[in-house]
Order: sequence, then C-alpha cells, then structure tokens
Amino acid sequence: MSDTILIVDDEPVQRRLLENAVQKLGYDTLLAESGEEALEKLNQTNASKIVLVVLDLVMPDLDGMGVLGRMRDAGMKIPVIVQTSKGGIDVVISAMRAGAVDFIVKPLSPERLRVAVQAALKIGALEGELKRIKKSAAGTLVFDDMIAGSDAMLRVIDLGKRAAASTIPILLEGRSGVGKEVMARAIQGSSNRRSKPFITVNCGAIPDNLVESILFGHEKGAFTGANDKHIGKFQEANGGTLFLDEVGELPLDIQVKLLRALQEGEVDPVGANRPVKADFRLISATNKNLIEQVKIGAFREDLYYRLNVFPIGLPSLKDRVDDIPALARHFLARFVVEEGRGHIAGISSNAMELLLAYDWPGNIRQLENAVFRAVILCDNVELSMDDFPQVFAQMPEFIPQNISENAVSLDLSGEAEQSSILEVSPKTVDEIVPKIDQNPHAVEHHTGGASHFALLPMLSEGGELRSIDEVEADLVRFAIDHHNGRMTRVAKSLGIGRSTLYRKLKDLGLEPGSERDAAE
Repeated sequence: MSDTILIVDDEPVQRRLLENAVQKLGYDTLLAESGEEALEKLNQTNASKIVLVVLDLVMPDLDGMGVLGRMRDAGMKIPVIVQTSKGGIDVVISAMRAGAVDFIVKPLSPERLRVAVQAALKIGALEGELKRIKKSAAGTLVFDDMIAGSDAMLRVIDLGKRAAASTIPILLEGRSGVGKEVMARAIQGSSNRRSKPFITVNCGAIPDNLVESILFGHEKGAFTGANDKHIGKFQEANGGTLFLDEVGELPLDIQVKLLRALQEGEVDPVGANRPVKADFRLISATNKNLIEQVKIGAFREDLYYRLNVFPIGLPSLKDRVDDIPALARHFLARFVVEEGRGHIAGISSNAMELLLAYDWPGNIRQLENAVFRAVILCDNVELSMDDFPQVFAQMPEFIPQNISENAVSLDLSGEAEQSSILEVSPKTVDEIVPKIDQNPHAVEHHTGGASHFALLPMLSEGGELRSIDEVEADLVRFAIDHHNGRMTRVAKSLGIGRSTLYRKLKDLGLEPGSERDAAE
C-alpha cells in the first residue's frame, strides 16, 4: 500500500482531477469536500498514513486558511500544498506563513503538481528526520515519532505505552533488524525516566573476559591492567534505562550477577569490598528463542523469568508491509542530506512497488542499506527500479503493476523513455522467431562475424509495410531469444532502461527473463 495524500476541495470536478493526477504519481488518495471533513480525517486513527494534504483555500464555512490554523494549533506537522484560482500573491504569502509548504494555481497542471508533491514530501521527511534525531539524542523519543502505521505495529506500540507507564522489566523479541532499540528508546521517552541516561549494551559484541568489567565496573588494581577505577554500565544508567541488546549472548557466570542486580537493585564491581546501589530500568532484547536456550542449558531459567515479565514481540518487515513506503522515504531523506544528493526528490511508483513486493529477510536494517545504496547510484530526480539492483536480482519475475500507456520512467542514463503499446502476445519465447525459409523479407543480422537471418519482416503478407509497433514487437521478441532471456543484456542491446523493457514485456504477454538474469 502506498502513502496517502488527502485532497480537500469543495468542487467535485476539481477533486476528481486531483485524484486522478495524484494516483498517476503512485499515491493513494483520500477525499474531503470541506475543511471540517478534512480535519476529521486527519484526526482518525489511520491518519498516520496521510503524508501530504492538497488543500483548496476558497471553501464555504471553514476555508483553507482556517484548516491551516486548526492544524497548527493541534500540532499537526503534515506538509500542506494549497491551491487557489482567486486572490493575489498576498493570499499565497499568508498561506505559507500559516504553514503551507507550496502552492498550485488552478487549472491543474500535472507537471506542476508532481514537482510540488515531490518537494513537499522531501521537506516533510527532512523535518521529521531532524526532529527524530534531536529527540533520540535528548532521550525524549516517543511512540508518535516512530514510523509505524500498520496494524501489527500499532498493537506493539499499544503494549509499549502500557509498559512505559511502569518500571516492569521488558523483553523485546524479534529478528535482527526489526527496530528493537528504537522501541526501547520510545519506551524510555514515554516513561517518567525521559531525558535520563539511556545506556545501550550489545551483549554479543563484548569479549567474554571483559563482560563483567564493562557491565558492573571494577576498582583500581582489581586485575592486571586495571590502572583506574571504572564505572560499569549499570551505574552509568543510574536513574535512567539500561538496554541489554542480544541478552541471550551473555555467559552463564555473568547471568548470575545480572540476576542479583535485578533482585537486589545493586551491582558488585570487580575488586570492590561492598555492592553499589543502582537505580535503573532494564529493557532486554533478543533475536533468539530464550525458552529453547533454557532447555539446552545455555540460559538460566530463573533469569529468563526475571527478564520475561513483560514480553513484546516486534514483527518482521514482511508482516508490516504498509510501513515500507514511509520507512523508505524516511531513509531517503536522511541519506540525501548525509551524502549531499539534494537532486533526489523521491522514489518512483515502480520502485516502490518493487520494495513492497520484496520480503526483506534482513528487515528494516536491510531496507535502510538498500535505500542508502540506491541514493549513491541514482543520477535522476527519483529512485527507480534500476537503483535497487540487488533487490531486483532476487525478483527476476517482478513486473510493476502501476503502468499506464503513457508511463514515463527515468533510467540511470537520465533519459526519459515512453513505452509504446505492442499488439502481439505470444505465449512462449519459442514462438518469437519464425523459420528462416518462411519469410523472404527478412533483415540480415550479424553475430560474431557470421551472418544469418534475424527474420524481422518489413512487409505484411499482403505486401504492405508493417507498422513501427509491429516491427518493434518482433525486435523485442528476437532480442529475448537472442540473449536467452537475460533481461539485462536485452535492455542494454535495445538501448532502453530495464524498467521500460519490463513494461513492454507486460504489454506483449511475455514472461520475464530466466533465472540466469538474476546473476547478472
């Protein structure tokens, strides 16, 4: 599911025009015919899927300026594009001062709308990313700052809010890369320990001989090399939250000391004569099945029940597909700034379809890395399917569904390509090339220095010149046969982008290339 754009206009014809234009850009739409209805939709539980508002300024009752004012008073940070056919530049300036990020003038120009939407979403993503960074650094990140609009994540957030209201020990469970640390930070930021220390420890990354010292601290001279007193992570987290990531990796002897720290609220630094009190909120995380670890003796049963008081299971990314568009744009906004790639304004609808179709075994971390790589590869104003070669290679049969006869895609060469409609629909690649002796009007084709007939007839059976579309259809079929279904080579030899080739394949009714294409 794509992100949603809310269209607010009291004129039915204008609403339909905007709806069609926005949907062609690859977004879902939500319609409102008045300012009051728009505010109602913005306050609904599923409003997190609304990423942009296109707002008419001139409406009866509550007009566009009134809506902007109410949104500002309610603290809504959704970017707004205003549209008007009346009023001068002073009206537009007033709207921008009230919180709008751009404006469009009626009658609608699809190209102007596209540019405005891209710019507005880019601004919104950058502002949201900056706010999250600041809150994370200050320890005040809350659940509303998380990118989570799917039903699966909304259930998780409800549990997190309940847990944040107490000091109960929490165990976050889920595969690697699902966002357990972000959830832990949101719990801390929503509790009475907000703005207090948030100390993270990756238990699987600490050498066994240093675990005790790092967690519990040590006194000067406690062991060889202990030249100074060291405060452990439990004492660093005093008054705040200690987040033990991959807690299942702790050695058994350290698990005993952790159990005592939880039971007594105090820790024993290495070489100390007496324990030290520590006031901390413990949040643990694991990608293992701890009860199975208990059964095989790798994890203490008594510690398991101490940690597993309030378990929260975080879903894999494939189980929260609705969040992928917002997550992808979130990462895009960050990397565009970090890498100085300001020419990139968004993600194409076909590329977003690709991201939605993939199952993401590495979860959010894998999506983050894929967007990072795409930003580095992209030379155009939008990320395209060609900028996700590793994802595309694992889905050789993927064909985007959001294609129209006038669809335009941008490939890495930066050239716009418009697909044509091809009439012939053969069932198999074997039917692409006719027999040599059946067509006297074949064109000669050379391969490897030896000539043979490629058999692309210029004349119809009645002796008339064939249309360009018909010849193009035969050329695409022949190229697929010639390169044995290797679609990257087919696209390169035809001089078109790979996404354009796949649109032609869809029109022809051909299947995509063989599995060999995935290795290219």
